[in-house]
Amino acid sequence: MSVQRPLSPHLQVYQLQLTSTLSILHRITGLWLCLGSIALICWIVSLAAGPEAYAGFDDFAHGWGGKVVVVVSVFALCYHLGNGIRHLFWDAGRGFDLKTTYASGYAVVAFAIIATGGILFLLGGAR
Repeated sequence: MSVQRPLSPHLQVYQLQLTSTLSILHRITGLWLCLGSIALICWIVSLAAGPEAYAGFDDFAHGWGGKVVVVVSVFALCYHLGNGIRHLFWDAGRGFDLKTTYASGYAVVAFAIIATGGILFLLGGAR
């Protein structure tokens, strides 16, 4: 005789929590930073390959695709940095109570948004 057991947490009944969302975002931003480093390598290679190659990269970089890559890369860097510092506190055994966990999570998101805006403002002002 088989016993009917409930499915444990299924995506249709599981409510996503802030901690799990931020964990998933940390992994995604880490992956994006790896992919963004490929764009950085392409920039360096285009510099070494000569004026024609650099002109092609420059056209992409100043188009909407390049701007999206820059904005997302800057956000990924800021978020990953902030959340990495949060994890360092956790490694030291601090900030595990629920109230502090949520407060630090919101602080990391706020830091990432504000720092991204500030960096993009400074980058835009350099032109």
